[in-house]
Amino acid sequence: MKRDVTGSDGRGQLPPFSRTLYHWFMVSVRRSMRRHFHGLRLLGGAGGGPDHPDLGGQPVILYTNHPGWWDPLVFFTVAQELWPDRLNYGPIDAAALGKYRFLERIGLVGIEPGTRRGAARFLRIARAAGRRPDVIFWVTAQGQFADPRERPIVIRPGVGHAAGANEKGVIVPMAVEYPFWNERLPEALVAFGDPIPMGRGDGLDAHDWTSLLAERLEATQDRLARAARGRDPAPFRTLLAGDVGVGGVYDLGRRLRAWLAGQPFDPSHGSRPPLSPEQRP
Repeated sequence: MKRDVTGSDGRGQLPPFSRTLYHWFMVSVRRSMRRHFHGLRLLGGAGGGPDHPDLGGQPVILYTNHPGWWDPLVFFTVAQELWPDRLNYGPIDAAALGKYRFLERIGLVGIEPGTRRGAARFLRIARAAGRRPDVIFWVTAQGQFADPRERPIVIRPGVGHAAGANEKGVIVPMAVEYPFWNERLPEALVAFGDPIPMGRGDGLDAHDWTSLLAERLEATQDRLARAARGRDPAPFRTLLAGDVGVGGVYDLGRRLRAWLAGQPFDPSHGSRPPLSPEQRP
């Protein structure tokens, strides 16, 4: 296991990060994800491209919609599966962080929302992350819970400021949904959009950045929504498999019927209809 990363929360630096604490936290997170979701699934890339961006050795901001309480745990799990060597940082309401102080040691940074002080600290941390090729900076860009079908997408202007302020690296949209398909547990579905180079090289100001990022996130959410309505895992890659079946007496009866018929027992709830053309990603 790699050593812990230490530092100080001074200007231009990220807070300390404990890899040891993060490792044990993720053991609990993965167990909880398996217990509460049928599967964590990653949608294939548009036009048959890769299902997630190649981050290379550059700084990264990953900005997302914010459909529910599970979002940070989904982010952590996705990052562990796709980019296990990266440290994960992201803002969280300072009041919420006060209840769980250990989260400060695994990359969550307390921000006072709606204040000049909070906005300044967010931008300072985003800039610090923008100088670190070993970091992913996660941002729930809507700033509050929002239904994944809500349109138009509105994101906080601070995300645009962060994209314009960083001199290098990329910012990547990621969409998240939690639909119910054919099992008793919901699916956790994610999809990535194309990386966008950060900085002011294209002459964009903070307002331009905010509009561009909202547009790209909305397009990524639309693509995920089309696939989610298909209720079919085929276009997805399963990152983490959860529980299937109902359990208890109901599954005991199904198992017995399968045994009597000389067939293997499949705990899943049934087949899924094929995707219609308008539902294909």
